[in-house]
Amino acid sequence: MKNLYFKIIMLSVSLSFASALPTTLVITSSKLEKIQDKKRLDVIILNAPTVYYVGSVEYQGFEYDLISAYAKSINVELNLTVVHTIAEALDLTRKDIGDITVASLAATPEREKEFTFGPFYHSITEQLICHNSLYKKKKMPKNLYDLSGLNIIVGKDTHYESTLSKIKNIVDDFDFNVSEQLSTEQLLAEVWEKKIDCTVANSNVFRLNQRYYPELAHAMNLSDRKNLGWILRKGDDTLTESLFRWLNKYERSGALAELNGFYYEFLNVFDYYDTKVFYKRLKSTLPKYEKYFKKAGKKYNIPWKILAAQSYQESHWKPNAKSHTGVRGMMMLTKATAKLLKVKNRLSVQGSIDGGARYFNMMKKKFPKEVSGKNLWAFALAAYNVGLGHVYDAQKLAKKLNKNPNSWKDLKTVLPLLSQKKYYKNLKYGYARGSEPVRYIDAIQHYYDIIVQNEMSKNKAKKTTKPKKKKS
Repeated sequence: MKNLYFKIIMLSVSLSFASALPTTLVITSSKLEKIQDKKRLDVIILNAPTVYYVGSVEYQGFEYDLISAYAKSINVELNLTVVHTIAEALDLTRKDIGDITVASLAATPEREKEFTFGPFYHSITEQLICHNSLYKKKKMPKNLYDLSGLNIIVGKDTHYESTLSKIKNIVDDFDFNVSEQLSTEQLLAEVWEKKIDCTVANSNVFRLNQRYYPELAHAMNLSDRKNLGWILRKGDDTLTESLFRWLNKYERSGALAELNGFYYEFLNVFDYYDTKVFYKRLKSTLPKYEKYFKKAGKKYNIPWKILAAQSYQESHWKPNAKSHTGVRGMMMLTKATAKLLKVKNRLSVQGSIDGGARYFNMMKKKFPKEVSGKNLWAFALAAYNVGLGHVYDAQKLAKKLNKNPNSWKDLKTVLPLLSQKKYYKNLKYGYARGSEPVRYIDAIQHYYDIIVQNEMSKNKAKKTTKPKKKKS
């Protein structure tokens, strides 16, 4: 009886204690879970050639493609807040806006004290960039002590500012200015226009912009190699761990090397005089034929800027161009190809461009769905240049060499092998000058990128130009 009484008392106490507890149990979600729950990754992103810009038909940029691939891997959409300077990016980061900041940011000791960086995806050096006219004036700096007296400006809150501040403590009579409004790319333009003597830029930023501003010159390196990373918001480590796992897998798959190849490898084709001539023809020649490229591009679903870049590589936009092998016109069609495409006059600007675009489109459709995106454009251009059969042979050889037959990064290493007997003797289409389509596509990528940036500059100029008031 006592035991029963004791059990009743204990049950009553337990019920009373339970009634005093909260009715709902609060479970805190991790940082990664919160992002996945809202199905959106909020990103502060820098509008710059190395990071993010609006391309011919889509958004693109090395870092944009990289963060897009990560978002896709965790099944969320990207929500971008676009900024135009690193100072803006860091200001929003300090205000805890967004989940991650993507802005080609070097992980300097000062920044790592203030911010949390994710995994590093690229390395750079800081370079002093000046106008090449300083050579003639015998003012091109060769060491730190030559910096005195030069008009040098860098962006606010950039790691360049920190680097120059350290130099200022070493070199007497050296000083520099800081701009809150101008981005690194805009400061490079200021140097090109001779408004200032020099600025500082990451090596990858300079390589991209040298094509837009050919007179820029690399004077010296101001730092050892530095790592680039994205800034994550403070909190638990789930997002950081997720990024490390994903980037490790992405790199092992070869996708990171392929992305690097697409955005940076073709820069090796830079030629100062060729680029200068190309800029002149952008202004004097392209406007005459732009409508035909746009018409053909729309008709065959090909970005017109790719057609224009290809045509420049083929003929330098000369309607009556002729090679020693007899190919002719703006798109350098052979007689056989012209006959196939029913192009009656290869010297007709419209006929040649339409025919070339149609043939490009035909090549595009000859590859399986596994060849997609940027790889498809490269494969179609390679087939246009060297012949579809040789591209098929290169894919077959790629398989034998344990390379990816659907990746341009791998195929561009295999194509040159088609000129070696030990490889081509067992292939269906035999010998080919396989290095040519590789150089061909690198050059087209070079011209295409300049056209894209030139169009962006023109559009910005239109937006900022105020309309004149009409006279009453």
